[in-house]
Amino acid sequence: MINKITTKNDDGLVASHNISLLIAKCGKPHTIDENLILPAIREAISTVMHQDASSVVRSIPLSNNSVSRRIEELAIDVEQQLCKVLQPQNSICSLMSQPYMTIKPYL
Repeated sequence: MINKITTKNDDGLVASHNISLLIAKCGKPHTIDENLILPAIREAISTVMHQDASSVVRSIPLSNNSVSRRIEELAIDVEQQLCKVLQPQNSICSLMSQPYMTIKPYL
């Protein structure tokens, strides 16, 4: 029983992460999750599977703060990966690591 609950929570976190990635890729505001995505999931589960979707929707953490934090973490990860690729060209990575106000004159 506990293992089933843990797996459900883990699946919800994976789904939340994947949905956050889709939101970031589309460039949509992170509030779209509560306004469109969760209601769409609820509707699809209840219509197609004829089940109560509330437990599934509760297992997917998609609050504004969660999605915003995940998108920020994705952006930081992309920046770190880019700096690793561009390591030989130190000038670009050093500019990227400086605060915006410092690099503004270079833009």
